[in-house]
Amino acid sequence: MSTQSLQQQFQVTFSYTVHFTEGLFQADNPLLAEVLSQDGSEGPRKVFFVLDSGVVDHRPGLEAEILRYVDAHAAVLRLSGPITIIPGGEQCKNEPALLQQLLEAVDTYHIDRHSYIIGLGGGAVLDLVGYVASVAHRGIRHIRIPTTVLSQNDSGIGVKNSVNAFGKKNFLGNFTPPYAVLNDAQFLLTLEDRDWRGGIAEALKVGLIKDATFFRFIQENASRLAARHLPTMQYLIHRCAELHLQHIAGPDPFEQGSSRPLDFGHWSAHKLEQLSHFRLRHGEAVAIGIALDSTYSCLQGRLSGAELEQILDVIRTLGFALYAPEMAEQLEDATHPQSLLRGLQEFREHLGGCLTVMLLEKIGRGVEVHEMDNALLMEAVRQLREYQPAVIC
Repeated sequence: MSTQSLQQQFQVTFSYTVHFTEGLFQADNPLLAEVLSQDGSEGPRKVFFVLDSGVVDHRPGLEAEILRYVDAHAAVLRLSGPITIIPGGEQCKNEPALLQQLLEAVDTYHIDRHSYIIGLGGGAVLDLVGYVASVAHRGIRHIRIPTTVLSQNDSGIGVKNSVNAFGKKNFLGNFTPPYAVLNDAQFLLTLEDRDWRGGIAEALKVGLIKDATFFRFIQENASRLAARHLPTMQYLIHRCAELHLQHIAGPDPFEQGSSRPLDFGHWSAHKLEQLSHFRLRHGEAVAIGIALDSTYSCLQGRLSGAELEQILDVIRTLGFALYAPEMAEQLEDATHPQSLLRGLQEFREHLGGCLTVMLLEKIGRGVEVHEMDNALLMEAVRQLREYQPAVIC
């Protein structure tokens, strides 16, 4: 019996730019029009805007700003449908009706592969809108306008799109790079304190595992960041985005392996979001996850007690909690759906069956492990619950 095979191999180069600006929709700011003009096509491009309701609430003139911008640059872009406003926050990724609404809009307004879907809002809205853009017509050009610290320095500049399903975060999704990312620092001024603070956790994460100098910057400026000093935040966002993009350009941009270094602190953070019914926002849960895995690293003898103290002190100075009561519920039964430790198994499944967790050897240097000691994790939870400003391991 003979067999025949045909081998196919090709490469696809992805390229997109993360821009930093202020006053994106001011008529004399050419950035958006210039980005659209770079596709080489003739005539105005069809553009469909989806806005985060939370942003609109805090900036009530936003729709009018966008309409005036479109009028001022009519030779380059035109609306392909009415500006659509959807609820923001993680809950939008839990609503199949919202996903269906946006897919129906693509059909109703004849948004095709040469059109643009522009998502403006926090990371959850960008995840949902990006997922719609990536699956409709097998891919529509997608521009992200992140409006939170978390989305401007982390989630909004990457290549992931997703919605939640089956009670699990990001169960449905894909890796599809955006056409471009436009960061407007003025949107940060509309943020509630929780959303201003939340994205700093992702910057802290990157500094701890990749860049000790960046961690020192956060450490030295923690009070200034907590006090909403915009120039300091702008530097933090730019540097964090730079480190994030460098990682994506590495050998595994679509995460085919089980190594997820940028998920430091995230195995427990994802579970904590679920256990708290999203009372904890993503950045708040990540801060707790960083505290937990840093304490665990210290208990294992990897990280020094002095460095752990520095990390926990920075987290507290930034205004984050180190502990949430959901961490202790059903903790000793790792198989219980409401146990924090169940998050390890769910994280293993998310990685394809091989557990890989990033821990710390020192500030600025991460190390990957493939097993976690439940007894030590429970001790780390206990220590965080009882934490006082002193070295705890």
